[in-house]
Amino acid sequence: MELIKLHGLSAGYESKPVLKGITLDVHQGDFIGVIGPNGGGKTTLLKVILGLLPPWSGSLWYAQDLTHKGHKRIGYLPQDPGLDMQFPVRVKDVVLTGLMQRNRSLFWQGKESKAMQALTRVGMQEWATRSFGSLSGGQRQKVLLARAIADRPALLILDEPDTFTDQRFEQDLYSLLRELNEEMAIIMVSHDLGMISSHVKTIACVNGGLHYHHSNLISQEMLEAYECPIDIITHGHLPHRVLGEH
Repeated sequence: MELIKLHGLSAGYESKPVLKGITLDVHQGDFIGVIGPNGGGKTTLLKVILGLLPPWSGSLWYAQDLTHKGHKRIGYLPQDPGLDMQFPVRVKDVVLTGLMQRNRSLFWQGKESKAMQALTRVGMQEWATRSFGSLSGGQRQKVLLARAIADRPALLILDEPDTFTDQRFEQDLYSLLRELNEEMAIIMVSHDLGMISSHVKTIACVNGGLHYHHSNLISQEMLEAYECPIDIITHGHLPHRVLGEH
């Protein structure tokens, strides 16, 4: 089932174009890895899908299952959460902010239960009453992921979730994302190209335009056809993909 359709879409900031004529369909069960050079438009693409940046032209369509009373059922883990680490907010309260979009008041039935369920899902329930600023980088990302999934979205969007975290967190993250992908579609931007190609199902190369690869197994012929330069390195009979800049 299709969740989102972008067709011939262009977007940018003020008079500066960033995305030009891109087309992308997102289906239920998708796990799309988004790669590309800095400034190529990866974060801009996410902002357009989230409705934070209106497109200049083209069309953007959301399935009825992706909206509820005007609220998009999309969870978002941004690259920069914009939280003051010195502000004494509890871990549980950070997750509760992910439940405010559907109801402006925090005082509605089941809110704390949903927050704790999300924290349990990411293994952070024991830190519920701790100060968010006292956590490590990996722990903070887990809490922010809990916030993103607390309202049980149909689509989860992550913008470089493994930035400034350790290897243990990356292993936990990708294991959890495999489980979550059984319940929701996922779009993830990552700078760890070797890691992302091992876990996603398909790859979108973004550099002004968008080239979509329907598999994470990429042939040289496909790369040339899509004008998406990616170096492929193989070790014996097992392919290891290294996706380079566009």
